[in-house]
Amino acid sequence: MDFELSNEMKMLADMAYKFAVKEVEPVAQEADEKEKYTPEIRKKAGANGLIGCWISEEYGGSGVGFLGNAIITEQISRACMGIALNVTAATFGCENIHFYGSDEQKREYLPAICAGETVCAGAYTEPNAGTDVAGYKTRAVQDGDDYIISGNKMFITNGTVCDWMVVQAITDPDEKVHRSFSQFIVPADAPGITRTKIRGKLGIRASDTSEIALDGVRVPGKNLIGKRGAGFYQLMHFFDVTRAMVAAQGLGLSQACLDESVKYCKERTVFGKPLGSFQLTMQKLAEMWIRIEALRNMTYKACWLIDAGKPDYHLSAMAKYFSGQTAVFCANLALEIHGGYGYIEEYKVQKWYRDAKILELYEGTKEAEIMTLGKVLLSH
Repeated sequence: MDFELSNEMKMLADMAYKFAVKEVEPVAQEADEKEKYTPEIRKKAGANGLIGCWISEEYGGSGVGFLGNAIITEQISRACMGIALNVTAATFGCENIHFYGSDEQKREYLPAICAGETVCAGAYTEPNAGTDVAGYKTRAVQDGDDYIISGNKMFITNGTVCDWMVVQAITDPDEKVHRSFSQFIVPADAPGITRTKIRGKLGIRASDTSEIALDGVRVPGKNLIGKRGAGFYQLMHFFDVTRAMVAAQGLGLSQACLDESVKYCKERTVFGKPLGSFQLTMQKLAEMWIRIEALRNMTYKACWLIDAGKPDYHLSAMAKYFSGQTAVFCANLALEIHGGYGYIEEYKVQKWYRDAKILELYEGTKEAEIMTLGKVLLSH
């Protein structure tokens, strides 16, 4: 058992963090205030091999696996979780093509994504069905060699900036629910698509989130991903993998909260003493550190197992759940340590406090993770 990162992974972490400090940190506040997507940063990240690094070199990626991707996600999220999503989630939905797509689909869509030239969106969630995947209503009806797709999608990352999307739709309504879905590659500019940006989010405001309406959108049969009727299982596999990436987002944000809090505790004087000299402050810092270290080991292990071909999807669910808890916990303590200063936009912690909460909501709510894990324990 070796917990030491390889030299390659250490260099990757160093490169990603330097990229975040140079390119992300200077524009993070403005992007948050103006809800501004950052395509120029995405393109630079692609040129540096930071996008889709889990994709093999054959299809344009760096081939450093999901552990490498988690490390990049962690490091960029230390600067801004919203902009980090613009980089690491530019591939969001590509996992379906990577695992189930044809060689032709991989060659057509993946290289441009990895280069930072194009963006993908995973059009899964619907207005009345998020975690409840079986409640999706979008339909794809076969018409000759084509499919005609109609329905509504909600809270779609990259929705208004993507070039194409992976759409989850019902193709076989008479089958059992879990065998009724299929997945399709849909061009974002196809006739019948309306995309509306969602504004006024609490956090991750630099990341694009939208509502998408599909009204009689025609796509060729070759755009079907994997097997017809296998979409539900393909989507579950997708979430099993991407949950570990969400865990890495929370890891980076939590580390940022700790770093900034330690710095503040050394600079701030209270009652004639450094803030960090008080035992209660030390306890807050130490508890943050303990949780971060536990989360890092859990996240890295989950990703390492995926790369080793021995995925433990229950561990990925644990990591995602604990990531949300840890990020919210660390952001809250960071704000408390900063006091009134932490409540104003001049200090970074108020942004991290707002960003953290989404980690308990998307990619499966914390309640959904608990139900999943609970059922596993009780099934033995």
